[in-house]
Amino acid sequence: MKIFYQTYSKVKKRFSNFLSRFFKKKRTRIGIYGPPNAGKTTLANRIARDWTGDAVGPVSEIPHETRRARKKEDIIISGANGATVTIDIVDTPGVTTKIDYHEFLEFGLDKDEAVIRAREATEGVAEAMHWLREDIDGVIYMLDATIDPFMQVNIMMVGIIESRKLPVLIVANKIDLPEASPARIRSAFPQHPVISISSLDGKNVEELYEMMIDRFG
Repeated sequence: MKIFYQTYSKVKKRFSNFLSRFFKKKRTRIGIYGPPNAGKTTLANRIARDWTGDAVGPVSEIPHETRRARKKEDIIISGANGATVTIDIVDTPGVTTKIDYHEFLEFGLDKDEAVIRAREATEGVAEAMHWLREDIDGVIYMLDATIDPFMQVNIMMVGIIESRKLPVLIVANKIDLPEASPARIRSAFPQHPVISISSLDGKNVEELYEMMIDRFG
């Protein structure tokens, strides 16, 4: 009888583990998209550090510092009411309609290095679009609130996101700067929720987490 109960206990435990894996809630893969230097990696790093203690990647004032998508998995974000969402963050290269090596020369890079960076950045944009078509469950679309949002790349990207019927949260970043105008971004995309933050100093980031839980949970 003792052996029977030991065997039963082991089988029950294995079956329970199987069920927990089978019914485990799928992680939501969130892509952070937007033009170059909008603050995507700064936000990705803040999210990762706040909830895991790790960073996602380096940041730089040079455009296209992120030239390959970087992913941080199993980030569990908790809200004030106890709700949670488990996400994978994908920090994507800045999306633009044209990449010219001359823009890198302005930051002190020599021509050979600038040409290489421009080629890698172009490849990175293609990779970011592949992720959006195949592997993304929701999007944080990041915009620099000091720059006019009515740009071809933004209209195109939001249209692609809408065509895929992905939940999107638009972030008006850099409100720590005096010339920031989140109202322009709200007027550009009134059909989507917009939150204004500073990913650099953390202003309104707690509110962003609550919206992420609501939008992507």
